[in-house]
Amino acid sequence: MAEKQKILIVDDDPSISELISLYLNKERYDTKCVEDGEEALKAFESYKPDLILLDLMLPGMDGYQVCREIRSKSDTPVIMLSAKGEVFDKVLGLELGADDYMIKPFDSKELVARVKAVLRRSGGRKQKQDRDQVGDYVEYEDLIVNLTNYSVIYKGHTVDMPPKELELLYFLASSPNQVFTREQLLDHIWGYEYLGDTRTVDVHIKRLREKLQDNAKWAISTVWGIGYKFEVKR
Repeated sequence: MAEKQKILIVDDDPSISELISLYLNKERYDTKCVEDGEEALKAFESYKPDLILLDLMLPGMDGYQVCREIRSKSDTPVIMLSAKGEVFDKVLGLELGADDYMIKPFDSKELVARVKAVLRRSGGRKQKQDRDQVGDYVEYEDLIVNLTNYSVIYKGHTVDMPPKELELLYFLASSPNQVFTREQLLDHIWGYEYLGDTRTVDVHIKRLREKLQDNAKWAISTVWGIGYKFEVKR
Protein backbone atom coordinates (compact mmCIF):
# COMPACT_ATOMS: atom_id res chain seq x y z
CA MET A 1 0.00 0.00 0.00
CA ALA A 2 1.34 3.44 -0.95
CA GLU A 3 2.33 5.67 1.93
CA LYS A 4 -0.12 8.50 2.57
CA GLN A 5 1.03 11.98 1.60
CA LYS A 6 1.40 14.24 4.63
CA ILE A 7 -0.07 17.73 4.92
CA LEU A 8 0.82 20.19 7.67
CA ILE A 9 -2.04 22.59 8.49
CA VAL A 10 -0.99 25.84 10.18
CA ASP A 11 -3.90 27.94 11.47
CA ASP A 12 -4.55 29.59 14.84
CA ASP A 13 -8.28 28.78 14.62
CA PRO A 14 -8.70 25.13 15.68
CA SER A 15 -12.19 24.90 14.20
CA ILE A 16 -10.85 25.83 10.74
CA SER A 17 -7.82 23.53 10.89
CA GLU A 18 -9.95 20.61 12.14
CA LEU A 19 -12.42 21.15 9.31
CA ILE A 20 -9.62 21.25 6.72
CA SER A 21 -8.12 18.12 8.27
CA LEU A 22 -11.48 16.36 7.98
CA TYR A 23 -11.75 17.23 4.25
CA LEU A 24 -8.22 15.97 3.58
CA ASN A 25 -8.53 12.82 5.68
CA LYS A 26 -11.54 11.83 3.56
CA GLU A 27 -9.23 12.07 0.53
CA ARG A 28 -6.77 9.73 2.30
CA TYR A 29 -4.17 12.34 3.21
CA ASP A 30 -2.38 12.22 6.55
CA THR A 31 -2.63 15.56 8.40
CA LYS A 32 -1.10 17.39 11.35
CA CYS A 33 -2.42 20.68 12.78
CA VAL A 34 -0.43 23.39 14.60
CA GLU A 35 -1.51 26.86 15.72
CA ASP A 36 1.48 29.19 15.44
CA GLY A 37 4.62 29.88 13.41
CA GLU A 38 7.16 28.49 15.86
CA GLU A 39 5.23 25.21 16.11
CA ALA A 40 4.99 25.13 12.32
CA LEU A 41 8.78 25.24 11.89
CA LYS A 42 9.28 22.50 14.51
CA ALA A 43 6.58 20.33 12.91
CA PHE A 44 8.13 20.91 9.49
CA GLU A 45 11.38 19.30 10.71
CA SER A 46 9.80 16.39 12.60
CA TYR A 47 6.68 15.64 10.52
CA LYS A 48 8.34 16.20 7.11
CA PRO A 49 5.14 17.12 5.25
CA ASP A 50 4.65 16.79 1.51
CA LEU A 51 2.68 20.06 1.50
CA ILE A 52 1.93 22.91 3.93
CA LEU A 53 -1.36 24.81 4.24
CA LEU A 54 -0.22 28.05 5.86
CA ASP A 55 -2.45 30.77 7.32
CA LEU A 56 -0.98 34.27 7.05
CA MET A 57 -2.30 35.81 10.26
CA LEU A 58 -0.62 33.80 13.02
CA PRO A 59 0.30 34.84 16.57
CA GLY A 60 3.97 35.72 16.92
CA MET A 61 5.74 34.70 13.71
CA ASP A 62 3.35 35.33 10.81
CA GLY A 63 2.83 33.15 7.76
CA TYR A 64 5.10 35.27 5.57
CA GLN A 65 8.04 34.69 7.91
CA VAL A 66 7.27 30.97 8.21
CA CYS A 67 7.23 30.68 4.42
CA ARG A 68 10.51 32.59 4.19
CA GLU A 69 12.17 30.25 6.74
CA ILE A 70 10.94 27.12 4.98
CA ARG A 71 11.97 28.38 1.55
CA SER A 72 15.51 29.02 2.82
CA LYS A 73 16.01 25.26 3.19
CA SER A 74 13.32 23.39 1.26
CA ASP A 75 11.07 23.51 -1.79
CA THR A 76 8.20 21.72 -0.02
CA PRO A 77 4.97 23.09 -1.58
CA VAL A 78 3.16 25.82 0.37
CA ILE A 79 -0.43 26.98 -0.14
CA MET A 80 -1.13 30.21 1.75
CA LEU A 81 -4.53 30.76 3.35
CA SER A 82 -5.80 34.23 4.21
CA ALA A 83 -8.91 36.20 5.00
CA LYS A 84 -7.22 39.05 3.16
CA GLY A 85 -8.08 39.44 -0.48
CA GLU A 86 -5.89 42.36 -1.48
CA VAL A 87 -3.68 41.83 -4.52
CA PHE A 88 -0.64 43.03 -2.53
CA ASP A 89 -0.93 40.19 -0.01
CA LYS A 90 -1.29 37.58 -2.74
CA VAL A 91 1.67 38.90 -4.72
CA LEU A 92 3.87 39.07 -1.62
CA GLY A 93 2.98 35.50 -0.69
CA LEU A 94 3.82 34.21 -4.15
CA GLU A 95 7.05 36.20 -4.29
CA LEU A 96 8.14 34.59 -1.02
CA GLY A 97 7.79 31.19 -2.67
CA ALA A 98 4.22 30.07 -2.02
CA ASP A 99 2.90 27.71 -4.69
CA ASP A 100 -0.71 28.88 -4.42
CA TYR A 101 -2.93 31.26 -2.44
CA MET A 102 -6.50 30.80 -1.25
CA ILE A 103 -8.83 33.36 0.30
CA LYS A 104 -11.08 32.42 3.22
CA PRO A 105 -13.81 31.32 3.28
CA PHE A 106 -13.15 28.72 0.58
CA ASP A 107 -15.06 25.77 -0.79
CA SER A 108 -13.83 22.41 0.49
CA LYS A 109 -13.85 20.86 -3.00
CA GLU A 110 -11.74 23.72 -4.35
CA LEU A 111 -9.24 23.33 -1.50
CA VAL A 112 -8.85 19.61 -2.17
CA ALA A 113 -8.50 20.26 -5.91
CA ARG A 114 -5.77 22.87 -5.31
CA VAL A 115 -3.92 20.52 -2.93
CA LYS A 116 -3.98 17.72 -5.52
CA ALA A 117 -2.82 20.05 -8.30
CA VAL A 118 0.11 21.43 -6.29
CA LEU A 119 1.18 17.95 -5.19
CA ARG A 120 1.08 16.75 -8.82
CA ARG A 121 3.33 19.62 -9.88
CA SER A 122 5.80 19.06 -7.05
CA GLY A 123 5.84 15.31 -7.75
CA GLY A 124 6.79 16.06 -11.33
CA ARG A 125 9.70 18.21 -10.17
CA LYS A 126 10.98 15.42 -7.94
CA GLN A 127 10.70 12.78 -10.67
CA LYS A 128 12.61 14.98 -13.09
CA GLN A 129 15.33 15.55 -10.49
CA ASP A 130 15.64 11.80 -9.96
CA ARG A 131 15.84 11.13 -13.70
CA ASP A 132 18.62 13.68 -14.06
CA GLN A 133 21.02 11.52 -12.05
CA VAL A 134 23.51 9.73 -14.30
CA GLY A 135 26.97 8.27 -13.82
CA ASP A 136 28.44 7.26 -10.44
CA TYR A 137 26.06 8.23 -7.65
CA VAL A 138 24.62 6.92 -4.40
CA GLU A 139 21.11 7.71 -3.23
CA TYR A 140 19.45 7.57 0.16
CA GLU A 141 16.35 9.22 1.61
CA ASP A 142 16.72 13.01 1.10
CA LEU A 143 20.28 12.59 -0.22
CA ILE A 144 21.88 12.06 -3.64
CA VAL A 145 25.68 12.21 -3.99
CA ASN A 146 26.88 12.20 -7.60
CA LEU A 147 30.61 11.73 -8.14
CA THR A 148 30.36 12.07 -11.93
CA ASN A 149 29.09 15.65 -11.95
CA TYR A 150 30.28 16.49 -8.40
CA SER A 151 26.86 17.37 -7.04
CA VAL A 152 25.08 16.79 -3.75
CA ILE A 153 21.30 17.12 -3.49
CA TYR A 154 19.94 17.21 0.07
CA LYS A 155 16.18 17.54 0.69
CA GLY A 156 15.69 18.65 -2.87
CA HIS A 157 18.34 21.38 -2.83
CA THR A 158 21.86 21.41 -4.24
CA VAL A 159 24.49 21.72 -1.50
CA ASP A 160 27.78 23.40 -2.37
CA MET A 161 30.77 21.28 -1.33
CA PRO A 162 34.51 21.43 -2.04
CA PRO A 163 35.71 18.36 -3.99
CA LYS A 164 37.33 16.61 -1.01
CA GLU A 165 34.23 16.92 1.14
CA LEU A 166 32.11 15.46 -1.64
CA GLU A 167 34.60 12.65 -2.31
CA LEU A 168 34.70 11.78 1.39
CA LEU A 169 30.91 11.70 1.61
CA TYR A 170 30.63 9.59 -1.55
CA PHE A 171 33.29 7.16 -0.34
CA LEU A 172 31.58 6.62 3.02
CA ALA A 173 28.07 6.42 1.53
CA SER A 174 29.24 3.91 -1.10
CA SER A 175 30.06 1.43 1.69
CA PRO A 176 27.18 1.78 4.16
CA ASN A 177 27.83 0.61 7.72
CA GLN A 178 31.51 -0.12 6.97
CA VAL A 179 33.90 1.44 9.48
CA PHE A 180 36.98 3.26 8.15
CA THR A 181 39.90 4.50 10.20
CA ARG A 182 41.07 8.07 9.75
CA GLU A 183 44.26 6.73 8.15
CA GLN A 184 42.26 4.71 5.61
CA LEU A 185 40.19 7.77 4.72
CA LEU A 186 43.33 9.87 4.32
CA ASP A 187 44.80 7.24 1.99
CA HIS A 188 41.64 6.89 -0.12
CA ILE A 189 40.68 10.55 -0.41
CA TRP A 190 43.94 12.48 -0.13
CA GLY A 191 46.42 9.82 -1.28
CA TYR A 192 49.52 8.31 0.26
CA GLU A 193 51.60 11.39 -0.49
CA TYR A 194 49.41 13.68 1.61
CA LEU A 195 51.47 15.42 4.30
CA GLY A 196 48.61 16.35 6.62
CA ASP A 197 47.41 14.46 9.68
CA THR A 198 44.23 12.68 10.70
CA ARG A 199 42.71 15.91 12.03
CA THR A 200 42.08 16.79 8.39
CA VAL A 201 39.50 14.00 8.27
CA ASP A 202 37.85 15.24 11.49
CA VAL A 203 37.53 18.76 10.10
CA HIS A 204 35.92 17.52 6.88
CA ILE A 205 33.51 15.27 8.78
CA LYS A 206 32.52 18.24 10.96
CA ARG A 207 31.79 20.33 7.87
CA LEU A 208 29.72 17.54 6.32
CA ARG A 209 27.62 17.24 9.47
CA GLU A 210 27.01 20.99 9.49
CA LYS A 211 25.67 20.80 5.94
CA LEU A 212 23.75 17.51 6.25
CA GLN A 213 21.70 16.90 9.36
CA ASP A 214 21.28 13.23 10.18
CA ASN A 215 18.25 11.60 8.63
CA ALA A 216 15.98 9.09 10.38
CA LYS A 217 17.37 6.46 7.98
CA TRP A 218 21.08 7.39 7.90
CA ALA A 219 23.84 9.27 9.69
CA ILE A 220 27.57 10.01 9.48
CA SER A 221 28.56 8.24 12.68
CA THR A 222 31.69 8.30 14.81
CA VAL A 223 33.05 4.93 15.90
CA TRP A 224 34.97 5.94 18.98
CA GLY A 225 38.64 5.00 18.98
CA ILE A 226 38.50 3.85 15.35
CA GLY A 227 37.06 6.29 12.81
CA TYR A 228 33.82 6.90 10.92
CA LYS A 229 31.05 5.17 9.00
CA PHE A 230 27.98 6.07 6.98
CA GLU A 231 25.40 4.35 9.15
CA VAL A 232 22.23 3.14 7.47
CA LYS A 233 19.60 2.46 10.12
CA ARG A 234 17.37 -0.57 9.83
